[in-house]
Amino acid sequence: MTRVSRPRGRNTVRNWKRATILLAAGALLTLPACSNDKDSTDSAKPSASASSAAPSASVSPSPSSSVSVDQAAVLEAYSRMWDEQVKAYAKGDAKDTDLRKYAAALALSGTEDDLKDLRSKGIVTTGAPTHKATVDVLEMDKKVPHAKLTDCMDSTDWKFVYRKSGKPVEMPKGRLVRYVTKVEAEKWGKQWKIVDVTPQQRAC
Repeated sequence: MTRVSRPRGRNTVRNWKRATILLAAGALLTLPACSNDKDSTDSAKPSASASSAAPSASVSPSPSSSVSVDQAAVLEAYSRMWDEQVKAYAKGDAKDTDLRKYAAALALSGTEDDLKDLRSKGIVTTGAPTHKATVDVLEMDKKVPHAKLTDCMDSTDWKFVYRKSGKPVEMPKGRLVRYVTKVEAEKWGKQWKIVDVTPQQRAC
């Protein structure tokens, strides 16, 4: 995996083999590399075509006076990262998105690797996941400010489809569609960047 350069002396990102999306969305790793439209046994087409503009992902912490300016900035960066990821997955490419502005390190390289894998299978997405994220840890006194978040991600309305036909990709039965995700972020200069996103094998 190609690593994205980051500030020296920091090792806050844990190693992971696949990007968050594929792990959480239902083990697309089980699909053969030569997958095509015939792999799907469901002939029903999604409500929106693969070329349609995807709705923005939503990170919606409950408004509260207890949320600091820095906490709000971290949550905003996480929300914007998802907006850009949804755009990228909807067309199978991160080009012409602002993903790099809000994602870095393994959160970025893992997504780029998975987009390449999905393109080889002719798969894109429609719809968008929703989120309910909270900031668990905020360390502004470090040389590189660091934050940890917990998100409840709901992928119910985020669908993987074959680009050419619009047919849905068959997913494993019983997969989690609403689950806990652990997130790490760092402030690089004036911009918070999401550096690690790890889905948990538990519902929320």
